[in-house]
Amino acid sequence: ITMEIQRSENLNLGSAAETWGLERQLLMQNQMRERQTAMQIAWTREFLKYFGTFFGLAAVGLTAGAIKKKNPGVLLPIVPLSFIFAYQYDMGYGTLLQRIKDEAENILDTQSTLLQLPKGPLTYEDLEKIRRSQSKFFIEK
Repeated sequence: ITMEIQRSENLNLGSAAETWGLERQLLMQNQMRERQTAMQIAWTREFLKYFGTFFGLAAVGLTAGAIKKKNPGVLLPIVPLSFIFAYQYDMGYGTLLQRIKDEAENILDTQSTLLQLPKGPLTYEDLEKIRRSQSKFFIEK
């Protein structure tokens, strides 16, 4: 009976260690994702400073050119530039990331078939078949 109890305790310890390791791995992956997202937001905010300056100068210059030449067509480049500016602002300071997250959750909940890989998930056998076909030294037994 003592050996069975010991074996059971060892299995429980192994399971606990496995759970602990998995929890650490998940925590690390989440931390990396959060840091990458923070970098993306920070990059967008920094880019917005430069693009905002360019957009402002371009708007003033194009407006002055349109008035001087009495041609409103000169203002036309402001339209696509304003869309780019609005997108970057929404990404850096607005709710774009929240809307993207909400849409991603909707896809996961209601359209999960869109997420399936062609030919299904990759298996060990698939990898071995690819490795063998690409290996010049593999000899079939």
